[in-house]
Amino acid sequence: MTTVPAYAAPSAKAPLERTTIERRAVGEFDVLIDIKFAGICHSDIHQARDGWHEGIFPMVPGHEIAGIVTETGPGVTKFAVGDRVGVGCMVDSCRECDNCKAGLEQYCLDGNTGTYNALDKNGDPTYGGYSTHIVVDENYTVRIPEGLALDEAAPLLCAGITTYSPLKHWKAGPGKKVAVVGLGGLGHVGVKIAHALGAEVTVLSQTLKKRDDGLKLGADHYYATGDPKTFEDLAGTFDIILNTVSAPLDIDAYLSLLRTDGALVNVGAPEEPVSLNVFSLLGGRKSFSGSGIGGIRETQEMLDFCAGHGFGAEIELIAASEINEAYERVLNSDVRYRFVIDTATI
Repeated sequence: MTTVPAYAAPSAKAPLERTTIERRAVGEFDVLIDIKFAGICHSDIHQARDGWHEGIFPMVPGHEIAGIVTETGPGVTKFAVGDRVGVGCMVDSCRECDNCKAGLEQYCLDGNTGTYNALDKNGDPTYGGYSTHIVVDENYTVRIPEGLALDEAAPLLCAGITTYSPLKHWKAGPGKKVAVVGLGGLGHVGVKIAHALGAEVTVLSQTLKKRDDGLKLGADHYYATGDPKTFEDLAGTFDIILNTVSAPLDIDAYLSLLRTDGALVNVGAPEEPVSLNVFSLLGGRKSFSGSGIGGIRETQEMLDFCAGHGFGAEIELIAASEINEAYERVLNSDVRYRFVIDTATI
């Protein structure tokens, strides 16, 4: 066991504070990662404040981790000391179910092990990336290509794969019209990826205040959902609507924007239930769907894709002492577009 500094929420809704945590010894197939950067995801706030379910405290959030391998176990074959690596939202799964064998570890039938706010196979709580080091099995670690800066790569470990996976699954590409609802931490990466895939991209945001940003990120069109005329003008337009916001929406209104056989795919996760009228689906054989992250193989594919197209996340680098302020700014949509912690400041 090794003691390392970290930032943790001591209890639900409590401010995060500096502390120390224990990391397990490096096992046969483990890598020890010197964390350089950790992104702040809205999921961190939901979980640190018991927004989705009762959490495990003290809680060290963070599942957007980028760093350098500093030690490897004797059985490790995929990585070497000095490699640039990342860790996303999970650090283990059963490895034996049909989904795990198919590379869909995120949908492990026994439940994957979250990078934080979870219990590992020994019954010990997992602690995330708001810390200086982490020990992870090599099979749940990915390589960060040289073309990506580590700080801009960190948010891709959640925001990137969370948007890439559904866009690939629903076949975003040339000839497809994709709308991204919300231009935040998830949405801004979704716009970049959908554009790079060759789709015609529209941003649907409450107002037009981020319009210039959206167009620079790759959107072809930008509309304000606060204007009722938007829903009239865009009725029956889109093949895919990627909903990235974590607040309840008028689902029926957004379903009206789909073409026949179109899909409204949710990647944002509101704390409150949502509802819809089934007739909004029946009229055009439409789908109301959800998507989690991606498997390890697909996460590596996403990183290689982003590096190949020359982009990472748009970030604001902060010191660890600014985490609590950053949480409030995320809730106020006051970030362009992802906070990333410089873990050298922990």
